[in-house]
Amino acid sequence: MDESTGLRERKKAATRLALHEAALRLAAEQGPDRVTVEAIADAANVSRRTFSNYFSSKEEALYHGDTMRLRQLLDLIATQPADLTPWAALSRAALRHADEMDGETAESWLNRRRRLHGNPGLLAHQVAAYTAIERELAGELGRRLTGPDATLRARILTATFLATLRVAVQQWLEQPDQPLTDTLRTALAHAAPAAG
Repeated sequence: MDESTGLRERKKAATRLALHEAALRLAAEQGPDRVTVEAIADAANVSRRTFSNYFSSKEEALYHGDTMRLRQLLDLIATQPADLTPWAALSRAALRHADEMDGETAESWLNRRRRLHGNPGLLAHQVAAYTAIERELAGELGRRLTGPDATLRARILTATFLATLRVAVQQWLEQPDQPLTDTLRTALAHAAPAAG
């Protein structure tokens, strides 16, 4: 039973990834505004109904990769040593995550993000990808904090961190003359709270 459940989950993940990649490919070729759900489903060789089982909109399909990367980052943050300050744990996980993107993956991601960057119709969905994990991340940070207003401080740190990630990526998209890790390191240093 576990094996069939595992196979089913792998097939679902493969379908979700195929839809995401089809959405990105079509957005790069035609522009994000011209892409339709039907075209994405056709490009992934699935029905419109199957698309709807995985994503609620083409924008969600386009930003699925960002959501996956943010979930991976959340997992990395949870594994950071408990004795690190919250900001140090966030920074260390973010830099490790950026380091783990090999050159080809980073270049491919950069090219796709450039095509989507600045599209006003997609901005809300990009922010939504970050917002989706904000509460979970604040909860993780809350376990690292003590004292009065720990919940509020965790939420502020989370919002600051996620905004810093967005700004660093935007800066890198606009000026990719240095590695993402360097841009991220600089942004995290500028945003670091005085108390850690």
